[in-house]
Amino acid sequence: MATLLALASAVVYGMADFAGGMASRRAAAATVVALSQGAGLVAVVLLLPWLGGDPEPADLWWGAAAGVAGGAGLLLFYRSLAAGVMSVVAPVTAVSAAALPVLGGLLLGERLGPLAAAGIVLALAAVVLVAAEDGLASLRNARLGTVAPALAAGAGFGLFFVVLDRTGDDSGLTPLAAARVVSVLLVGGLALSSGRSLRVSRRVLPVVLLAGVGDMTANALFLVATQVGGPLAITGVLASLYPVSTVVLAQVLLRERLAGAQRAGLAVAAAAVVLIALPS
Repeated sequence: MATLLALASAVVYGMADFAGGMASRRAAAATVVALSQGAGLVAVVLLLPWLGGDPEPADLWWGAAAGVAGGAGLLLFYRSLAAGVMSVVAPVTAVSAAALPVLGGLLLGERLGPLAAAGIVLALAAVVLVAAEDGLASLRNARLGTVAPALAAGAGFGLFFVVLDRTGDDSGLTPLAAARVVSVLLVGGLALSSGRSLRVSRRVLPVVLLAGVGDMTANALFLVATQVGGPLAITGVLASLYPVSTVVLAQVLLRERLAGAQRAGLAVAAAAVVLIALPS
């Protein structure tokens, strides 16, 4: 069940990223992020009367910490995209985000069978391959000024998974509400302080809302995957396969052509999922 939930979160994360990317073509990225984060907050607050759980005070603090990590990761990610080469920033950020939950799970004492361990290694490779839009050759031109912020952004995303995993199994979706309040304040505050308007056209608004609700849905699926006992090293790396669904949607809906590395990444991702799902 945890594996299926983590995979579902990856699919929905990728769909939300695709929607956010489409909206960012017609509005400022900072505005899209701020509004989508707000939409996610509204969505989770509406669900709290039924799915709020029975959180302890510590769960709220863990949720708030996750919001800091995720919000900081978003800010660093968009800053990296603005200052660097996207074909370098995307794979570096993705592998950093995928690796941190694996390291966190192992440091917290999780033990993996040989098949799951092999699947995790393949999944990390798949994330890099799928995110390399211009092929792996583009990484040769990476510079420290580009790589360091991208690594930090990925660490923020990965830390979001690690910290959220520390919440109690009975806390429901309440930690996500705490996380989203903090991230909305961070991202929205930055957008306002930079003088950006938080308004988008009526044509773009539904796509922004879809991105925000989708992102929150993916967060909820990941949180439930951890609450039903899924090992962080597995749920975290599976959730980090979100670039797969993004590139598939781009190919199907936008007719974008996949690079050779991306096609290989899709195959490697499929093999990784099979190995992780097999009983050890």
